[in-house]
Amino acid sequence: MLGACARPQPERLPRQPELRIGLASDAPRVAVGGAGRVTAFADGAAVLHIDNRQVPVTADGRALVVGEGNPARYQRLLLVSADPGGVVGVNGRRYRGTVELLVVGGGVTVVNRLGLEDYLLGVVTGEMGRRSAQEAAALAAQAVVSRTYALKNRGRFGSQGFDLEAGVADQAYGGVEAETPEGNAAVRATTGLVLTYRGQLITGFFHSTCGYATATAGEAFRGVADLPYLRSVSDRRPGRGGGYYCDLSPRFRWTVEWDQGTLHDILRRNVSRVLGISEATVGEVRDVRVHRTGRSGRATELRIDVGRGEIPVGAPDIRAVLATPEGQPLGSTAIQLHPERSGDRLVRLVAAGAGWGHGVGMCQWGAVGRARAGQDVREILGAYFPGTQVQRWY
Repeated sequence: MLGACARPQPERLPRQPELRIGLASDAPRVAVGGAGRVTAFADGAAVLHIDNRQVPVTADGRALVVGEGNPARYQRLLLVSADPGGVVGVNGRRYRGTVELLVVGGGVTVVNRLGLEDYLLGVVTGEMGRRSAQEAAALAAQAVVSRTYALKNRGRFGSQGFDLEAGVADQAYGGVEAETPEGNAAVRATTGLVLTYRGQLITGFFHSTCGYATATAGEAFRGVADLPYLRSVSDRRPGRGGGYYCDLSPRFRWTVEWDQGTLHDILRRNVSRVLGISEATVGEVRDVRVHRTGRSGRATELRIDVGRGEIPVGAPDIRAVLATPEGQPLGSTAIQLHPERSGDRLVRLVAAGAGWGHGVGMCQWGAVGRARAGQDVREILGAYFPGTQVQRWY
């Protein structure tokens, strides 16, 4: 009976896995080389040596076209550094491991194959920025969360030939250029450590600045359950001094303003692009207001009064629909809206915002503030992911 009720144990790994990182997908042209001696292999045979120079690669049908003038054609190429511990150059950046080139969708797809720990060297500082020795615990916390994220999402883009993207759709991976001694030390100090809940890898979200409290998953994402460890957590400092751990962020507080014409144009364009509603529906914009808020106080529904009715905008779409005058997504959904009217006409709208990003999981600037306050990596992770444990996965 005891065996039947026992919780299933997760499958640990004997060693760090290899990751496939998509550096480019369906690109019209890439440049490879320029980072020491590199050998290109096709079907297991060496076909090209690139010594400190860049070679253009394009796609023609199902073939890679390498070089100019009298180019060579291959179905797939594997680029390997000939230097011990060397790197491979792609579009002017250097990457550890090997690089694979193939044609997908009529363009060139570039995949960096490397061990998970080497991947994290190019992630941690890229996500957290350069940090001092006093802030080492924040870098270590990012390393643990990023390692957990990579393992949890491994294979997400399997149909495209890689596991994770190199951009912010997954994690900001910049290769060797993104590495720093402090970030590398944080990765090595936490090798193999991940965050778990009841023995399973967590869904490890993180963001720049929470502003005052983190958000629940349901306040930010469509189709993501409100997991016990992704609840709203206050970032307020204890004691009489008050303040918040993330108030050192340059994006702790911000404002955005729209005049009447700019707001009208942005809403017409975005209700069509994001919500699939005809632009013609947006006539005169009479009001934009927060209709509902979530547990953290963030807006979970906006209502846009267009004269003939109201258009509801749910939490996952708010930042895209109510874009800035420059066309960028709104910084966060922790907003207060202040309309200015002339009669029934909305002539100006001001959004006073707090924090930056979706607000779920670890607040990166809050982690920096907590590290400065003397909290260690486990205290930081326990604050933003309550009920989780730090465990060694390999």
